[in-house]
Amino acid sequence: MKQVQKGFTLIELMIVVAIIGILAAIAIPQYQDYIARSQVSRVMSETGALRTIVETCMMEGRDATTTPPCQLGMTASNLLGGGGDEDESGEGFPDVTISLADNTASIDATFGQNASSAISGSGLTWSRDDQGTWACSTTVDAKFAPSGCPATTGG
Repeated sequence: MKQVQKGFTLIELMIVVAIIGILAAIAIPQYQDYIARSQVSRVMSETGALRTIVETCMMEGRDATTTPPCQLGMTASNLLGGGGDEDESGEGFPDVTISLADNTASIDATFGQNASSAISGSGLTWSRDDQGTWACSTTVDAKFAPSGCPATTGG
Protein backbone atom coordinates (compact mmCIF):
# COMPACT_ATOMS: atom_id res chain seq x y z
CA MET A 1 0.00 0.00 0.00
CA LYS A 2 1.11 3.44 -0.83
CA GLN A 3 1.34 5.90 2.06
CA VAL A 4 -0.04 9.39 1.27
CA GLN A 5 1.65 12.29 3.00
CA LYS A 6 -0.53 15.09 4.28
CA GLY A 7 0.45 18.67 5.10
CA PHE A 8 1.29 22.05 3.63
CA THR A 9 4.08 22.73 1.22
CA LEU A 10 6.75 25.28 1.97
CA ILE A 11 5.35 27.61 -0.70
CA GLU A 12 1.87 27.52 0.85
CA LEU A 13 3.28 28.36 4.28
CA MET A 14 5.35 31.23 2.86
CA ILE A 15 2.26 32.69 1.16
CA VAL A 16 0.30 32.57 4.43
CA VAL A 17 3.14 34.28 6.31
CA ALA A 18 3.38 36.98 3.61
CA ILE A 19 -0.37 37.65 3.81
CA ILE A 20 -0.22 37.94 7.61
CA GLY A 21 2.73 40.34 7.29
CA ILE A 22 0.85 42.55 4.85
CA LEU A 23 -2.24 42.63 7.06
CA ALA A 24 -0.12 43.48 10.12
CA ALA A 25 1.62 46.30 8.26
CA ILE A 26 -1.78 47.84 7.53
CA ALA A 27 -3.51 47.10 10.84
CA ILE A 28 -0.88 48.18 13.39
CA PRO A 29 -0.69 51.88 12.36
CA GLN A 30 -4.49 52.06 12.18
CA TYR A 31 -4.74 50.57 15.67
CA GLN A 32 -2.19 53.07 17.04
CA ASP A 33 -4.21 55.96 15.56
CA TYR A 34 -7.36 54.51 17.14
CA ILE A 35 -5.63 54.36 20.54
CA ALA A 36 -4.49 58.00 20.26
CA ARG A 37 -8.01 59.17 19.27
CA SER A 38 -9.59 57.29 22.17
CA GLN A 39 -7.06 58.75 24.62
CA VAL A 40 -7.81 62.32 23.48
CA SER A 41 -11.54 61.64 23.84
CA ARG A 42 -10.98 60.21 27.31
CA VAL A 43 -9.03 63.26 28.49
CA MET A 44 -11.68 65.53 26.95
CA SER A 45 -14.31 63.72 28.99
CA GLU A 46 -12.26 63.67 32.23
CA THR A 47 -11.41 67.36 32.08
CA GLY A 48 -14.87 68.29 30.80
CA ALA A 49 -16.35 66.84 33.96
CA LEU A 50 -14.39 69.44 35.94
CA ARG A 51 -16.38 72.27 34.32
CA THR A 52 -19.29 71.73 36.71
CA ILE A 53 -17.01 71.89 39.75
CA VAL A 54 -15.31 75.04 38.43
CA GLU A 55 -18.72 76.65 37.82
CA THR A 56 -19.78 75.79 41.37
CA CYS A 57 -16.60 77.29 42.81
CA MET A 58 -17.12 80.45 40.75
CA MET A 59 -20.72 80.81 41.92
CA GLU A 60 -19.53 80.43 45.52
CA GLY A 61 -16.76 82.99 44.93
CA ARG A 62 -13.92 80.54 45.53
CA ASP A 63 -10.61 80.17 43.68
CA ALA A 64 -7.05 79.18 44.65
CA THR A 65 -6.58 82.24 46.86
CA THR A 66 -9.78 82.11 48.91
CA THR A 67 -10.32 80.28 52.17
CA PRO A 68 -11.41 77.57 51.75
CA PRO A 69 -9.96 77.21 48.24
CA CYS A 70 -11.79 75.54 45.38
CA GLN A 71 -11.30 71.77 45.77
CA LEU A 72 -11.69 69.82 42.52
CA GLY A 73 -11.58 66.33 44.00
CA MET A 74 -10.20 64.84 40.79
CA THR A 75 -8.52 61.45 40.66
CA ALA A 76 -5.15 61.50 38.87
CA SER A 77 -5.19 60.43 35.22
CA ASN A 78 -2.45 58.18 33.87
CA LEU A 79 -2.65 60.01 30.53
CA LEU A 80 -1.73 63.45 31.85
CA GLY A 81 1.80 64.71 32.35
CA GLY A 82 3.08 67.27 34.81
CA GLY A 83 1.02 70.14 36.00
CA GLY A 84 -1.25 70.50 38.93
CA ASP A 85 -4.21 72.58 39.97
CA GLU A 86 -5.08 74.55 43.07
CA ASP A 87 -5.44 71.54 45.36
CA GLU A 88 -3.40 68.85 43.61
CA SER A 89 0.17 68.76 42.39
CA GLY A 90 2.34 66.46 40.34
CA GLU A 91 1.62 64.33 37.34
CA GLY A 92 -1.86 63.27 36.39
CA PHE A 93 -3.68 66.52 37.08
CA PRO A 94 -4.68 69.38 34.78
CA ASP A 95 -3.89 73.04 35.47
CA VAL A 96 -7.08 74.82 36.53
CA THR A 97 -7.22 78.61 36.57
CA ILE A 98 -10.18 80.54 37.94
CA SER A 99 -10.33 84.31 37.59
CA LEU A 100 -13.19 85.67 39.65
CA ALA A 101 -12.35 89.26 38.63
CA ASP A 102 -12.74 88.47 34.91
CA ASN A 103 -15.42 85.79 35.41
CA THR A 104 -13.30 83.40 33.31
CA ALA A 105 -11.68 80.01 33.85
CA SER A 106 -9.56 77.45 32.04
CA ILE A 107 -8.70 73.79 32.40
CA ASP A 108 -5.40 72.88 30.71
CA ALA A 109 -4.33 69.25 30.33
CA THR A 110 -0.99 68.12 28.89
CA PHE A 111 -0.64 64.58 27.54
CA GLY A 112 2.18 62.60 29.12
CA GLN A 113 2.87 59.49 31.19
CA ASN A 114 1.02 56.63 29.44
CA ALA A 115 -0.34 58.68 26.53
CA SER A 116 0.37 57.52 23.00
CA SER A 117 3.63 58.86 21.59
CA ALA A 118 1.61 60.50 18.79
CA ILE A 119 -0.06 62.87 21.27
CA SER A 120 2.48 63.05 24.10
CA GLY A 121 3.39 66.65 24.87
CA SER A 122 0.26 68.02 23.19
CA GLY A 123 -2.54 69.58 25.17
CA LEU A 124 -6.27 69.97 25.54
CA THR A 125 -7.87 73.12 26.93
CA TRP A 126 -11.35 74.01 28.14
CA SER A 127 -11.82 77.80 28.26
CA ARG A 128 -14.70 79.69 29.86
CA ASP A 129 -15.41 83.20 28.61
CA ASP A 130 -16.91 85.99 30.72
CA GLN A 131 -20.38 85.07 29.44
CA GLY A 132 -20.13 81.55 30.91
CA THR A 133 -19.64 79.71 27.62
CA TRP A 134 -17.15 76.84 27.60
CA ALA A 135 -15.09 75.98 24.50
CA CYS A 136 -12.65 73.14 23.92
CA SER A 137 -9.49 73.21 21.81
CA THR A 138 -6.54 70.89 21.43
CA THR A 139 -3.03 70.94 19.99
CA VAL A 140 -3.04 67.31 18.85
CA ASP A 141 -3.03 66.56 15.12
CA ALA A 142 -6.42 67.13 13.53
CA LYS A 143 -6.84 63.39 12.84
CA PHE A 144 -6.82 62.73 16.61
CA ALA A 145 -9.12 65.61 17.63
CA PRO A 146 -12.58 64.52 18.80
CA SER A 147 -15.80 66.11 17.62
CA GLY A 148 -16.51 69.25 19.59
CA CYS A 149 -12.85 69.93 20.34
CA PRO A 150 -11.13 71.20 17.20
CA ALA A 151 -7.38 71.09 16.74
CA THR A 152 -5.72 74.48 16.72
CA THR A 153 -3.29 75.38 13.97
CA GLY A 154 0.25 74.24 14.51
CA GLY A 155 -0.84 71.00 16.16
